Amino acid sequence: MSALRLSRLQRAILRSCYPLRGRVERRRFHDLGKNEATHAKDVVDVVTKALERMIDRGLLVGHGVRTKEKWFIKEVRLTPEGRRVARVVVGTQQTLPLHELKNGELKNGGHTKRNDR
Repeated sequence: MSALRLSRLQRAILRSCYPLRGRVERRRFHDLGKNEATHAKDVVDVVTKALERMIDRGLLVGHGVRTKEKWFIKEVRLTPEGRRVARVVVGTQQTLPLHELKNGELKNGGHTKRNDR
């Protein structure tokens, strides 16, 4: 399996689809996209782009309605390749937002912790 570069939103979509077998409604992902964009239309656009790119990569299968010019994705489902990538994403430990200071200490918000390696 080659290393795929996935955005935070795409990783969150994989994490939310992985435990659910079968089809997942796209409305479930609109809350995930709120951090990326502020307006409701922007959230829908960001989620749509992320889903379309994941479908193009073969990670998801989209179910919906097709018109002459456009697809309207209503539900998505993980492909076997998507399940493998999601297993890696879920298994990867999440990194904490720690910033290392010059004196070897880690700063997390207002707290400081000594980093003894």
